[in-house]
Amino acid sequence: MPSDYGTTPWEGLPERVTIWEVGPRDGLQNEAAHVPVDVKAEFVERLVQAGLATVEVTSLVHPRWVPQLADADELLRRLPRHDGVRFPVLVPNERGLDRALDLGVTDVAVFASVTESFARANLNRTVAESLEMFAPVVARAREAGLGVRGYLSMCFGDPWEGTVPIEQVVAVATRLRELGCTELSLGDTIGVATPGRVVAVLDALSAAGVPVEDTAVHFHDTYGQALANTLTALRRGVTTVDASAGGLGGCPYARSATGNLATEDLVWQLNGLGIDCGVDLGRLVETSTWLATELGRPSPSRTVQALAANGASRPHHNRGEP
Repeated sequence: MPSDYGTTPWEGLPERVTIWEVGPRDGLQNEAAHVPVDVKAEFVERLVQAGLATVEVTSLVHPRWVPQLADADELLRRLPRHDGVRFPVLVPNERGLDRALDLGVTDVAVFASVTESFARANLNRTVAESLEMFAPVVARAREAGLGVRGYLSMCFGDPWEGTVPIEQVVAVATRLRELGCTELSLGDTIGVATPGRVVAVLDALSAAGVPVEDTAVHFHDTYGQALANTLTALRRGVTTVDASAGGLGGCPYARSATGNLATEDLVWQLNGLGIDCGVDLGRLVETSTWLATELGRPSPSRTVQALAANGASRPHHNRGEP
């Protein structure tokens, strides 16, 4: 049982970390088989009951681009609202924002690329053209009182361009801040980052005036580096981490992008460090085990696999308590 192994704090880490759960959106968008809206709604509700207070539920993109999220409007109408819980959605353009406003969404996100190759593949625009497209989206969302997150993809490496110059990351990040984004999420879309590069990018952003408290990290685990990179970011002052329940996810426009950092693996590490994240690990493992059954395959999360094998689906050590 996790509670048998104790808690050992490490100097220089935050006392609390916010987990931005992306499983329902980033996790399910890549599924080949159709996932019924009933399953999606139950998935979101289970995540909330496990203590996750920020759950990115869907994307208001045209169904032909991401067919798995074609039921976005229906899903948002079904979800019960909970005090203190946010359900952000990804909006690609002003039409998406119109839908979000009609549906009563309180938080939105835009998805920018640091590299030209991925901007073309994902948005069919240059980096400059995509930022121009986002400008009225962010402005209108802020005028309506919405929180606006700016995703930056390919911050550490690009499958077409290789190593991404840090100055490109800084240029796109500062532009998104100028547009009015209230938070930035740095994406390691193909999972190639290592800790030294994470430090270099975060330090460059801080030097350019991007507050670390408004910066989140989004690591993929393609090369098994997601937890190491996350811990590095925490030691640099980051307190918001993106993760996906069960390690689901990838990117439909970058074939080398495999699963996200598993939320359970992140929670296990945070618990062991004595960092509060508000999540009941047992309930979260139960949720991912249930979803794996619905999807017809085992969860790739090491923590889910270990606790399921040990029969410890409801560990006592939960909700970030020592």
